[in-house]
Amino acid sequence: MYRTSFHGALLAAVACLLVGGSFTANSLLGHYPQAGGQALRYGLAAVLLFAVLGRGGAAPLRSLTSRQWLRLALLAAIGMLGFNLAILAAERTAEPAVPGVVVGCAPVVVAVLAPALAGRRPRPAVVHGALLVAVGACAVQGWGRTDGPGLIWSAAALCGEVGFGLLAVPLLPPLGPRLLSAAACALAAVEAALIGPVVDGPGWLRLPDPVEAAALGWQAVVVTVVGFVCWYAGIQRIGAERAALFSGLIPVSAALTAPLAGTGDYGVAQWGGSLLVGAGVALGSGVLRRGTGRAPTTGAERPAVEEPRQPAAPQG
Repeated sequence: MYRTSFHGALLAAVACLLVGGSFTANSLLGHYPQAGGQALRYGLAAVLLFAVLGRGGAAPLRSLTSRQWLRLALLAAIGMLGFNLAILAAERTAEPAVPGVVVGCAPVVVAVLAPALAGRRPRPAVVHGALLVAVGACAVQGWGRTDGPGLIWSAAALCGEVGFGLLAVPLLPPLGPRLLSAAACALAAVEAALIGPVVDGPGWLRLPDPVEAAALGWQAVVVTVVGFVCWYAGIQRIGAERAALFSGLIPVSAALTAPLAGTGDYGVAQWGGSLLVGAGVALGSGVLRRGTGRAPTTGAERPAVEEPRQPAAPQG
């Protein structure tokens, strides 16, 4: 139905706007151990999500196969922990705009890769919309100085962004957005704790100061708990291809909030890029084509997953 499509688009948009607005919090964690920060963020998010699920909410995890557990571990390692660490590594030798522009190509990759994995051709409207989104995201962020390692780590971050959506698609039917987010966060916290001593040394985990604690709390509660559930609920309703288009809102949100934090301006390039992102999202998502009241999908364009049937897996 059109309402389901619209709600899915709204959920994906909210998730990406929250992520984009979190860059200010990231800037406050420059001196906190990288892996330790990820362990705290995802650990706190997992505790909160499992508390929301309540007794019996995690029951569907018992029915997962070993292959599904492996996919869930890869989702945490590549799409969550790996993505964040790759961004931090890229910014050691590249200006922040560089990984931002590279990751901004994710909608194009997903628009081609998702249908290929499903054994069908890419949808032209989604591909064209994804190209507009990528160009708009590039215009919003601009380009910066970089080197070889900066580009390599930026490409790794792109892989993480793509994996964050595509790896989750087969896990949504048995788990639902909330349980999927909770389980992935728990695994990401464990993985971060395992690599912490290697990445950050003996001081990989320490008590954060008040500013760092506030930033980590914002990332855990708002960006992870709320943002992740909204993102996966959006994918559940409109599919990974169309949901990926909304990732173009991340740099737009970051650019809009930068003047509030005194870290940037919102000028002509940002205005133009934002309009391109909006046009690409409108074209590719199809949420504006109300038609007869049904979602703008055909038999080959239905969302990648259906609503979970298990009563123990609450919906996002």
